[in-house]
Amino acid sequence: MAASPLAAPKVSMLTPVIRKKPCKILLYFNCLSLLSSAVSGFVDRLTLLLYNKECKISVKRLKKMRVMIVEDEKEICDTVAKRLYDMGYEVDTCYDGNAALEYVLAENYDLIVLDLNLPGMDGMEILRELRQSNEETKVLILSARGQIADKVEGLDAGANDYMEKPFHLQELEARIRSLTRRKFVQKDVCLECGGIKFDTIRREAYAEGQIVPLTRKENGILEYLLLNLGRPVSQEELMEHVWDASVDSFSGAIRVHMSSLRRKLKAVLGYDPILNKVGEGYKIREESDR
Repeated sequence: MAASPLAAPKVSMLTPVIRKKPCKILLYFNCLSLLSSAVSGFVDRLTLLLYNKECKISVKRLKKMRVMIVEDEKEICDTVAKRLYDMGYEVDTCYDGNAALEYVLAENYDLIVLDLNLPGMDGMEILRELRQSNEETKVLILSARGQIADKVEGLDAGANDYMEKPFHLQELEARIRSLTRRKFVQKDVCLECGGIKFDTIRREAYAEGQIVPLTRKENGILEYLLLNLGRPVSQEELMEHVWDASVDSFSGAIRVHMSSLRRKLKAVLGYDPILNKVGEGYKIREESDR
C-alpha cells in the first residue's frame, strides 16, 4: 500500500525530546547505567573504553550528523524532528525566520530542512544569506510553493533539493539520507602519505606509482583514512562516512573490505600500510609508526 502524504500529525505522538524553538535535542545518559543491560538500546551509539589501571571508565559519544529543521507549522516540524532523531540524527528545530537565520549562520549543520513561508524572514532570504558564507551545508527546501518557477529559484539560490508539500515522510527520509551520506567535503585533488596516493577526481589509488584496482567501498575507506592522517578512525565513524544507515555495525562488512584493501596495498608496498589500533580504530601508517 502506498504511503499517504503527510497530513497534520498528532502532537500527542511526540515525546519530550522535541523542545520549543530553537531547540537542541540532547541525549542525556548516566555513565553508571551504561554498565547495566537496561540501556543496551543506547550502547550502539556509544564507545565504551575500559582502562584496567585504576579502573577508569571513559565514555565517548559517537559524532552524529546535525540537522536543523526550519518550519513554522509546529506539528509538522516536530513530527519530522522526532523521526530524524529516531534515525540517529542530532536535530534542532526553529519556527521563525529571523531566529533561524541567526542559528544557521552561527552553528555548523550538515543539513538544513527549510520552509519558505516563514514569519519574520522568508526562507529564500535565509538561503541566500547562508550561501554568501557557506556553500558546504546541504539545504533541502520543503515548501507548499509548487510552481516550477519556485523550484528553479530555490535551486538557483543554492538549495541541494526541493520537496513540495504535502509530502510523504518516507520520501523525505530517503532524500535526507542521500544528502547526508557523504559528510566531508574534499578540496584537494590528490591525497598522499608515504608510497600511497589517492586521486579524488579520478577515484584511483596508487602504491609506489602503480595503480591499485580497488572497489568503490575500498576507495571510500582509503580516502577517508587519508583525510584523517594522524589519528585512528573507528569502525563506527567509517560506517557513518563511507556506508549508509542500512549497514549493521555487527555485519562484518567493514572488516571484509578493510582486509581486502590492506591485502591489495601490501602486495605492492611489501608491508601493511594500515594499522589497526585495538580499541581505537584504523589509521594510515606514518613515519612515526614504523
